[in-house]
Amino acid sequence: MYAVVDIETTGGKYNEEGITEIAIYKFDGLKVIDQFISLVNPEKPIQPFVVNLTGINNDMLRNAPKFYEVAKRIVEITSDCVLVAHNAKFDYRILRTEFKRLGFEFERKSLCTVELSKKLIPGQASYSLGKLVRALGIPLSDRHRASGDAQATVKLFKMLLAKDIEKNILKDAVKLEPKRQIDTRLVYILEDLPGITGVYYFHNEEGEIIYIGKSRNIKKRVTQHFTNEQRKAREMQKEVNSVSFEATGNELAALLKENQEIKHNKPKYNKVLKKNIFSHALYHSVDENGYINLKIGRAGKKHSITTFSSLKRARNVMEMWIEKYELCHKLCNLEKGNGNCFNYTLKKCHGACINEESVESYNERVRELIDKHSYKNQHMLVIDRGREIDEKSALLVEDGQFKGIGYFNLNHQISNIDIIRSIITPMKNDRDAQHIIQSYLRRNSRLKIVPLTPQTK
Repeated sequence: MYAVVDIETTGGKYNEEGITEIAIYKFDGLKVIDQFISLVNPEKPIQPFVVNLTGINNDMLRNAPKFYEVAKRIVEITSDCVLVAHNAKFDYRILRTEFKRLGFEFERKSLCTVELSKKLIPGQASYSLGKLVRALGIPLSDRHRASGDAQATVKLFKMLLAKDIEKNILKDAVKLEPKRQIDTRLVYILEDLPGITGVYYFHNEEGEIIYIGKSRNIKKRVTQHFTNEQRKAREMQKEVNSVSFEATGNELAALLKENQEIKHNKPKYNKVLKKNIFSHALYHSVDENGYINLKIGRAGKKHSITTFSSLKRARNVMEMWIEKYELCHKLCNLEKGNGNCFNYTLKKCHGACINEESVESYNERVRELIDKHSYKNQHMLVIDRGREIDEKSALLVEDGQFKGIGYFNLNHQISNIDIIRSIITPMKNDRDAQHIIQSYLRRNSRLKIVPLTPQTK
């Protein structure tokens, strides 16, 4: 659990500043579950330059609560939380100083989104909150007011959690969670899980990830793990101490993230991926008459149009494509023998098998199939559901290479390739990822695909 904080102060000498406004959003990694926002009477004048910056003046604070009146609420909302702020050293120091004046030792683990951004989103022109979120397409209102800055920090932190491939932020947070009794632990864990699409992580007592999975309903899937009576499941139930999760908004992002993170983290209870998750692929060649031939074969190192999880699946999809694109069974290597194919007698084949249809006419339809189902040399964004109502996901492919997935607010126009690259969490372009994307696009033909021109690189 995290407490995302932003504080406005009077300015002045080091450790003599007073708080003028505070905003705290309690964040579970997916959504804000509690919040506290208040002006605070600092009992001292505000520096003129601060008034000009924030718009908060002495008259506004005359009837505001003093710090000791809001201190209890601050302790409650930040209890068992990691304190998150943009330039956390400043906000944490101000809070500790105010509590010391009351004779109370305020201690929390803290995370700085400036430091995390420099590590996870390198190469930005500026890491000040305003310029950084603008570059990343994150909306920011009421700049230099606690609530507006804290809301932007929540959205920035959410992006940083997605970009944290090593999962160090999650692991550290899990270590701080209070330990449950063994007999009630699994029940408590299930109570806190949502029924959303995403990736989930089982942690042991040390916070290490021991299992990774994905589901369109995380709570339902984890419940199945916890009620499974098989030996491996019972062993895992004894060892799991907590479950964290990451919302993805759609199944494609969940599949790709699960594929990458199992390989990267190698959890003890996940099967070692000794072979690719697809077995067959579709290849093309040109015969002596100039017709493009299609053929299903074993997936290998040779470049293919697309891949399939099994031979049966490949044949079923090919039959569907032959009908859709009016192709020839013989030129797709699904029928042997001399002479015309069987579909020619049914008038479903235009006669390419007996050189009756022109090469140009037949090949045009084959190329349409290839262009539709292969993203070799393509530059495109695949737009899908986001994690929230006002959000969309963007999957980036450049030069036929899968680059990663990011999220953007619906109010922000994604047109600049540099902004697109900055919001994208880089992911590995392995064959399993290629298969996952192509298979998902086949099954979800209504997805919005935005072509990108090579010149925008």
